[in-house]
Order: sequence, then C-alpha cells, then structure tokens
Amino acid sequence: MNSASPRTLLVRGMLAGLLAGVAAFLVAYLLGESKVDAAIAIEEAAAGAGHDHGGEAPVSRALQATAGLGTGVVLYGVALGGIAALVHCFALGRIGRFGPRATAVLVTAGLWVTVTLVPFFKYPANPPAVGDPDTAARRTALYLLVIVLSALLAAGAVVLGRRLAPRLGNWNASLAAGGGFAVAIGISYALLPGVNEVPAGFPAALIWDFRLASLAIQTTLWTTFGLAFGFLADRALVPTRAPKEAVQSTS
Repeated sequence: MNSASPRTLLVRGMLAGLLAGVAAFLVAYLLGESKVDAAIAIEEAAAGAGHDHGGEAPVSRALQATAGLGTGVVLYGVALGGIAALVHCFALGRIGRFGPRATAVLVTAGLWVTVTLVPFFKYPANPPAVGDPDTAARRTALYLLVIVLSALLAAGAVVLGRRLAPRLGNWNASLAAGGGFAVAIGISYALLPGVNEVPAGFPAALIWDFRLASLAIQTTLWTTFGLAFGFLADRALVPTRAPKEAVQSTS
C-alpha cells in the first residue's frame, strides 16, 4: 500500500462503521428495547414504585430508546470501524495471500470472535434490574479484562499459525493455532471469577431473550461492517481495469 492507503482505509472503515451502526440501531430498537422496558417494569415493581417516576428522570425513556440509543450505537460503530480499518492495514498481506475484500472479512470475523463472542460466553449482557450497582465497576473491569486477554491470545494464535505453516501447511497450522486459542480461552474462563447476580424470581426467559438480542445487535454490527468495508477497501486498493475498447484504441 502507498502512504495514502492507511488514511483512505481509515476513512472508509469509519464510513462502513457508520452504516453498521445504523443497522445495529435498527436491530436494537426492534429487538432490544421491548426487553429493556420489561426489565424496567420488573425493577420498579420490585422496588414498590406504585407511582410515576417519569418526572424524576433527567432524560425521558422515549428519548433514551430513540435518539440516545441511536447516537450511542452509531458512534460505537464509527469507532470500531476505525479500529478495524487499522487492523486491516496491518493484516493485509501478512495473514496469507488474500485480497482486500477477503482480508476485511477475515479481520471482521476475528474481531467479532475476539471482542464479542468470547466475552459474551463468560460475562453475557444483562437487562436492567440484574446486577448489584455496588459491583458495577468490578464487573466492567472483568469484562474489559476478558477482551484484552482474548485480543492477546488471538494475536498469539496468528503468530503461532504463521510459524507452524512452513512445517504443517496452512490448513493444519490454522487448525493448531485455533485449537490453542480455544484451549487458552477455556483456561481463562476457568481462572476468572464468575458473576451471578440475578435476583430471585427474575424471569429467566427475559434474561435469555435480552442476551440473544444483545448478541444479534453485535452480530449485525460486525456483519454489516465486514461486507461494507470489504467492498470499500476493494474499491480503494484494487486498480480498476481499463475497458477493452480503450485498450484497443491506444494500441
């Protein structure tokens, strides 16, 4: 890549992240907000709130579920898009003989597993009214720790796969590196403390539906980004071929 390519990919990555954020917002609004409302209703009922608290909130629930949610998810998508574009710049040509589009798909899949899937299975998202407010900082720190560990182990798996490739071949080296990553993640799960702060009597179906919705939002975000950024990166880095008529006219 020339010196302008990283800047070009960063801009296009943020644009793809913007599109992904819009798609994720739509899924969050359609699938997630009803679960949040149900959890809030349970929380208020458990607290014995038989009167309206709407005036006490600095931001109305309707604004939170629309403009607030949309702004947060879109900004999140743009930020992740920029980070993913920089990872793509580093990975292009270093993880195999893949073009910009294929590299974008592989990088996106790797980030989805590393940033979303691995933390989700250890510390899944919970709706309102689940979790002790006094342990919020601890739970956030543990969640971020899993992401950091997952990213470091994923980077180590890539390095291991590249070193094993000359002896085992690309396919076997990839399987060995992936297996090592899975084993290391399993060990990390076993060593990290568990978190179980679901109050007694809270509907298990609501927790399950909320977690599925959360996973669907993240999957929509990464899938949309991978497809959009793959297209934009390919257009930016792969030279277009001149039309056959133009080539013939110059010969």
